[in-house]
Amino acid sequence: MNNKIPPPIVTLTFGLLIYFTKSLFPAFTNGLLSILSLLSLLIGLSILISAVSSFKKQQTTVNPISIEKASSLVVTGIFKYSRNPMYLGMVLILLSISFKFNLIGGIALTMLFAGYITKFQIIPEEIVMNKLFGDEFEKYKNKTRRWI
Repeated sequence: MNNKIPPPIVTLTFGLLIYFTKSLFPAFTNGLLSILSLLSLLIGLSILISAVSSFKKQQTTVNPISIEKASSLVVTGIFKYSRNPMYLGMVLILLSISFKFNLIGGIALTMLFAGYITKFQIIPEEIVMNKLFGDEFEKYKNKTRRWI
């Protein structure tokens, strides 16, 4: 794969952008946004932990930069519902930051993050997975959505 920027670094960069651009957008503060922020954070972290746990159980690589080292196709657990639960968890964490600090700019940047990750990480990963796992990956891809 050509992408050499690890997705956690991309997520961190977008999270910092959400926070540091808050002065450019109208501020919204209320209890509901704080609750949504906490829920989004907890769900995002749970999804990430569940996905990593599934990779560890199948003893395959979690490293998205070295996807060609994958030794098995993970289709159980959270992967029954999303082909990319780690990126889904990252989106939920970015939404959490958005709800807390920068609602309008944060949602826009989170959508930009999702587009970036899809184009530069997910699609190249799918090409590699198709080469590694062929029909098995095609069946999985046809049965399970990319995001949710």
